[in-house]
Amino acid sequence: MWTMSWDAEGAARAIAAATESGMDFIEIALLDPASTDAALGRQLLNKAGLPAVCSLGVPEHYWPSKNPEGAIAFLTLALEKAAGLGAEALTGVVYGGIGERSGQPPTQTELDNVATALKAAAKIAKGHGLAFGIEPVNRYESHLINTAAQGVAIIERIGAENMFLHLDTYHMNIEERGAGNGILAGRDHLRYIHLSESDRGTPGQGTCDWDEIFATLAAIGFDGGLAMESFINMPPEIAHGLSVWRPVADNSEQVIGQGLPFLKGKAAQYGLI
Repeated sequence: MWTMSWDAEGAARAIAAATESGMDFIEIALLDPASTDAALGRQLLNKAGLPAVCSLGVPEHYWPSKNPEGAIAFLTLALEKAAGLGAEALTGVVYGGIGERSGQPPTQTELDNVATALKAAAKIAKGHGLAFGIEPVNRYESHLINTAAQGVAIIERIGAENMFLHLDTYHMNIEERGAGNGILAGRDHLRYIHLSESDRGTPGQGTCDWDEIFATLAAIGFDGGLAMESFINMPPEIAHGLSVWRPVADNSEQVIGQGLPFLKGKAAQYGLI
C-alpha cells in the first residue's frame, strides 16, 4: 500500500500510515531481503507497537522448481531478516516467482524440488521462531500452486508443524469453485488471508462475495490474520508479474478510507473481530 522498499524512508512512511489508519499489524514485502534494514525496521515497529508479517515472491534466479539449493539460500536470508524485524511469520509465494509459468502443468520434478526447498526453509523458520506460510496464486501468476487444496497437499507432504496456508480472495475468486469452498478445503491449515478485491482495488467495490467469505471464515472458527491487500504504487517488475496495467484505485487514501471500514464492518458483522 505504502512502500515496496523496506529502507529507512519506506519503513517510516508505512509504519506511520498503518498506525494512523488503525491497522492491527502490517505486512512487509521482503522483495529484496539483502537491502532490508531489519534493525531499524524492528526499532520503528517496536516504537509504534505494531506487529508484522513478512511476505515475498522468489526471484527467477532462485526459483525452487529449478534451483532448490539457491531457493534455500534466498529464503534463509529472508527468514533471517524477518526474524530481525521481529515478524511473526514469512509467507507468500515462497515456492516460486510471481509470474512463473512454464506453459505446462507442474512436473513431478518441479514439485519435488519445491518440496525440498520448502522443507529446509520451514526448518530454518522454526529455528527463528517463525511461522512459514504458502499462498496459492492464480494460474496467470504461477503454474505450481493455484488452489487451497494444492497448498494443503504440499503442506501435508512436508509435515512441518510451523507451516500454514495463506489464502487470498483475489486468487480464490479466479481459482476456487466459490471462495467458501476454498476456505473449507484449507480449514485445517488456514492461518492467514489476504482480503483483496476482484480487481485488486478497493474492497467492497468489486465482485468478491464478501458475505460468503466472512461467513465461511466464521463457520470454521478462523482466528488468524485478516490482511487487507491492494496494489497502488508498484515497481515495474511487480506490476509485470501481477499483470496490473492500469490503476486499480485513484489513490491509497481511497482504498484505506473506503475499503478498510468496509472490511472491518464485515469482520465485526460475522464476529471475527
